[in-house]
Amino acid sequence: MTRREQTPESSGRIVALITVWAISVIVAWSGHALAEPTAREIMEKNFFVTKTKTLTSDATMVLINDKGQRRERKSTTTSKLQSNGVDSKLLVKFLLPTDIKGTAFLQIEHSDGEDDLWIYLPALKKSRRLVANNKKDSFVGSDFSYGDILLPKVDLYQHTLIRSEVVDGHDCYVIESIPRDETVKRDSGYSKKMTWVRKDNFLETKVTFLDPAGRSLKTEIVGDHEQVESSPDRWIARRREMDNHQTGHKTLFTFDRVEVGKPVPDEFFTTRSIERE
Repeated sequence: MTRREQTPESSGRIVALITVWAISVIVAWSGHALAEPTAREIMEKNFFVTKTKTLTSDATMVLINDKGQRRERKSTTTSKLQSNGVDSKLLVKFLLPTDIKGTAFLQIEHSDGEDDLWIYLPALKKSRRLVANNKKDSFVGSDFSYGDILLPKVDLYQHTLIRSEVVDGHDCYVIESIPRDETVKRDSGYSKKMTWVRKDNFLETKVTFLDPAGRSLKTEIVGDHEQVESSPDRWIARRREMDNHQTGHKTLFTFDRVEVGKPVPDEFFTTRSIERE
């Protein structure tokens, strides 16, 4: 029995089949390579994007009530990344007006447990330790809670990528975040958050919050993004506005001066330090 000879037509079909197979492999690989990150990966990038080695700043906080009356406060903020590259130490101290001068807030993050939270009130002449349930409380009378000052641990919430959407000219991922259990819901004071995360730098531009009953509670608008470190890229938002829809009150927080990379000793982030007026 003789071997069948290949005709030009059969050779062409083989080449065509190989070409189609190669294209399908390339397309499949490209689709995989260009696949969007998961919701958790997006929120993890969001968590780390503000983790500068050190940051010192002067800030202004304006509290605006439902009648439009304004109260202004001045503060300094200092943060330092701990040696594990994940947790930060943060100290906020108020300078003006005189009725809150010396008030200070200290937070030391612990990725493997509860954060240490301390508030110093000059009238009491001593620091008071806050517990996890205090995270939902108002941060010195503002519309930010203590839990809003630093982003919560990523795994405290279940994250879902809902859609993409353009906000202020920036293409954003829209992420739904639901507390992983009733304890997180109770301590945070939120039953759900929606976060608009920029695709180019992973910093949030907008966050909405629902209260434990599922009602609209607050909206945070985040602007004036500024890159302050590279390799890895680190960004800050110089302006944050928190609107409380249930009270008609809002708080505007702006960084007036920002400096990164300035050495800060660990001893600065202690209760003894915040009690020093």
